[in-house]
Order: sequence, then C-alpha cells, then structure tokens
Amino acid sequence: MDSSRSLTFYDFLDRMRHPASLDLVRSIKSFIVSFSFHTSNSENDSKRLQDFLSTMETSISDHPLWSGASEEEIDCAVEGLEKYVMTKLYARTFASSQEDTKVDQEISEKINLLQKFVRPEHLDIPEALHNETSWLLAEKELQKMNAFKSPREKLLCVLNCCRVINNLLLNVSMSAHHVLAGADDFLPVLIYVTIKANPPQLHSNLKFIQLFRRQSKLVSEVAYHFTNVMSAKLFIVDLDGNSLSIDEAEFQENMLAARLTKGDTRKDPCPTLQSARPTYQGHFSRKLSEEINALDEGDYPFMEAKPGDLTVTDVEILLNLYKDVVKKYSSLCRTVRSLSPSKEPSVMPLSEEAKLDLPVQPEQQQHQQAPDIIDPGPE
Repeated sequence: MDSSRSLTFYDFLDRMRHPASLDLVRSIKSFIVSFSFHTSNSENDSKRLQDFLSTMETSISDHPLWSGASEEEIDCAVEGLEKYVMTKLYARTFASSQEDTKVDQEISEKINLLQKFVRPEHLDIPEALHNETSWLLAEKELQKMNAFKSPREKLLCVLNCCRVINNLLLNVSMSAHHVLAGADDFLPVLIYVTIKANPPQLHSNLKFIQLFRRQSKLVSEVAYHFTNVMSAKLFIVDLDGNSLSIDEAEFQENMLAARLTKGDTRKDPCPTLQSARPTYQGHFSRKLSEEINALDEGDYPFMEAKPGDLTVTDVEILLNLYKDVVKKYSSLCRTVRSLSPSKEPSVMPLSEEAKLDLPVQPEQQQHQQAPDIIDPGPE
C-alpha cells in the first residue's frame, strides 16, 4: 500500500479536527447519518456517494484550510474523505443484499469444484507462462481484497494482481522471445489465478469497487485491469465444458467427481448424529429410527469405484443416487432438529455455525477502523 497515500489520509483527519473545518465536519457527519434514512439500494447509494464526493471536492478546494493547495493535494483530501466515509458506511454498503451473499456463495462453491481438476492447459495457457511463483503472488493480492474496507484499497489489490501477471508476460516475452497475444494471453492467466485464489466474497468486492470508487478514478489502465477481473468473474460464472479445452462429457464427469469428493470431506451438517446413533433405540423417537434404517438400507453400487472407472452412462445413475442420499439425509437432519431437547437430552440442537457454513462477514474480521473525526468545538 502506498505509504504517502496513507499519510495523506491522516493529514486529512488532522485538518478535519481544526476549528476552521467545522462546516466540513458537519456536512460529512450529516451525509453519513442520512444514509439510515433511506431504504438500502446499492445503485441509489452509489449515486448519493458520487454526488457527495463531487460536491465536497468543490467545497474542499474553496476552503481556507486548503488555500493555495495543488490539485494533487485536493485529490488526496478527497481520497481521504472517500476512505473515511466508506469505512463508516461499510456495513450498510458491502454485500448489502441477500442476493449478493447468495451469488458470493455460489461463485465460491463453483470455484471450489473447479479447483479440483482445472489445469492451465484447459485454458490454453502457453507453457512459457507456467510460473507458480508469479501466480501465487497474484493469488495473494486477490485474496487480500476482502481485508480492506475502502474502495481504493480493494481496487489496489486488483491492480497489483494484474500487474504481477503483466510483469510475467513482459519477462517471458523478453527472455524467451515468446510472441504474446496481449489480452489473449493475459485473460486466461487471470482466470486461472482467480480460480486458484478463490477470493472471499469476490462478487461483493468487485461490486463495491464498481459502485463506490470515485468514477473519475476508474479510467485508463485502472479501468482496463478492473474490466479484465470483472470478465474473469463472469467467465467463471458461465463456465462449462465448452469454455475449456476439454470434452463436455469429461467436464461433467469431473464436476460430478468434485461434488462427490466435496460431499465426502465437508463438515457434517448433523455433527451430533454420529455420536448419538449407537443409542438411538433407547433415546430417539420411532420416526428417527425409521429414517436411520432407511438411510442404511440404500444400495450404493459405486462406493468402491474410482473416477477413472466411471463412464458417461454412469452419470445419470450417480445423479439419481446422489439425490436419493441427499433427500434421506436432509429428512434425517430435520428429524433430529425437531426433537425437543427436554425429552431427548442425548441429542444436542445444531449450532448456528453448523446450520449455515457462511463466510465470515468483514465486520467480524480485524481491520483498521477509520478514526472518528473529532468536532473542533461546540456546535
């Protein structure tokens, strides 16, 4: 992170504590408070913020505290203002709808499956660009995005990722005389890095940048790189066998195998069931006993099979078996939850963490909170 920009943020806060800044402080606090008066709507929230930053830029440039300031100093002050305001409004503006949370989870789950079998050759990445060290650096930058609360800092993570990939392409072209095809080489590497990284809340982070970063800053090289990351996300969302250098049937088999592996290794959604099962005749209801017996009596002929043993014709059979297991297991879990703790003390109710394995929300993570602007005096 640019240390000079960090210093300008604290310089902005220091100026806001000056007695002469009272009018600016009032405007900033009034804007933050006003958000709670409006129904949450990301598009409307974005417009309100962009209009406010534009108005405040004019107010700051005309203010005595910035008398004689250069354009760069004014720009740094507005950058500090954006960071301060968006840090205060983060809980309201980031992943603010259930739809955002749903999309984040769907993308993350799909990438988890793709990670198990997608290889560089599936994206036609030239051998010369296979550089695990550079890829890892790029992955780390994308993964850091969720640790910040300001749009600018999140965007910097995106830019750093893209610059690492750009440097890789440049070094390869200079050292190996490899003729690169620009975006035709850049985008596949970016897609592969994104799959390998599986950045937390990817959709919400990119949407947050798009809506709340100052529009005057989303231009030129920045806009190009950000657009590429958005394209990588959309490619992953729509990805199927036709998107890769792989047979469609093989793609579906790999996805099925990845789902089955995920089902075998994920945290048990009914963790208390296994320990309670040996004594269910003495403690569980008749309904629960019937559900367990139904689960035991199933016939699952592929239990000993390996991915290489499966054929295309096995897919429909496996899908039906999978649905059958899920239905029985879901029914069993509902029965466990329906038992009254007072009547069935041997079965503990599921914790909230066991019910919903959702990503930790940013406000629960450790972040540097923007210090409060201290009023310079009585109003």
